[in-house]
Amino acid sequence: MRVRVLYHDHCFDGAASAAFFSRFYKDSFAPDAVFEYTGMAHKASQLFEDSLFDGDENAIVDFKYSPHPNLTWWFDHHQSAFLSQEDADHYHSDRSGKKLYDPNFRSCTNFIATVAREKWGYHPTDLDELVKWAEIIDGAQYSSAEEAVALGAPAMKLTLVIEAAKGSDIVQKMIRWMMHERLQAIIDKPEIQELYRPLHERHLRSVGIIQRKSVSQGGVVFFDLVGEELDGYNKFIPYHLFPDSLYTVSVSVSTFRTKVSVGSNPWAPRPLTHNLATICERYGGGGHAKVGAISFEINQVEEARKAAAEITAELQT
Repeated sequence: MRVRVLYHDHCFDGAASAAFFSRFYKDSFAPDAVFEYTGMAHKASQLFEDSLFDGDENAIVDFKYSPHPNLTWWFDHHQSAFLSQEDADHYHSDRSGKKLYDPNFRSCTNFIATVAREKWGYHPTDLDELVKWAEIIDGAQYSSAEEAVALGAPAMKLTLVIEAAKGSDIVQKMIRWMMHERLQAIIDKPEIQELYRPLHERHLRSVGIIQRKSVSQGGVVFFDLVGEELDGYNKFIPYHLFPDSLYTVSVSVSTFRTKVSVGSNPWAPRPLTHNLATICERYGGGGHAKVGAISFEINQVEEARKAAAEITAELQT
């Protein structure tokens, strides 16, 4: 039995979701299952090609829905889970019981774990740590911005490696380890430490870069990282630097896209009144009520900057 798992790449919850689903499937349905993974990224162009669904079973976790006839499992928790109304209608017509969606969950990992326990009676207690940290990390359930930036726990250190990984190979190694190993054992592996140490140094430098590039006005922190060679950053740094802020908007460029990131302060001093996923959806992006993003083609920096400026102005009102 060959199982293809498409997961949200470069995301702790995406990797943890793939690991939990794989363990659940292997223990509950096919002990001889062989898993192959494909990391998915939000981008401006086509997301799903037919060639992606090449397994005997095909699953998507922590990523948008696909109506492809070969898709057999789907779990997601994002408000912006559907690329079109037709996709949403297709999902609602499904009667397999294996395509499940609930945007009320903070993490997809906990969603899968909850469904597996309630519907199939499956609860591997050795994965409780993984579920707990996926919930903390994806739901921004830290006690403070300082804790989130300090990267003290093994899961937070792994998040740094996962988000900054070049390609998907190391993330997929971690998915396989997450199925059975403690998070401390994974971060202690020499090949992970070799990646983590320079990334931690870059993380410390990124605090200074974001502080230098940030403009804080009307409760919104805006910064443009184009040209800074900073592919990804800890999203809590702005709230550590500007604790009175409500929202952040940033522009960055990676190897495959230009990205506008929009976030809200989990420790905001005043009530948050904007749904960020809804705002991002107007530009072809999406996410959750409290965090969202928009993907542009790599050469669309000016279009991304225009969208970022408009969103910044809207959030300042």
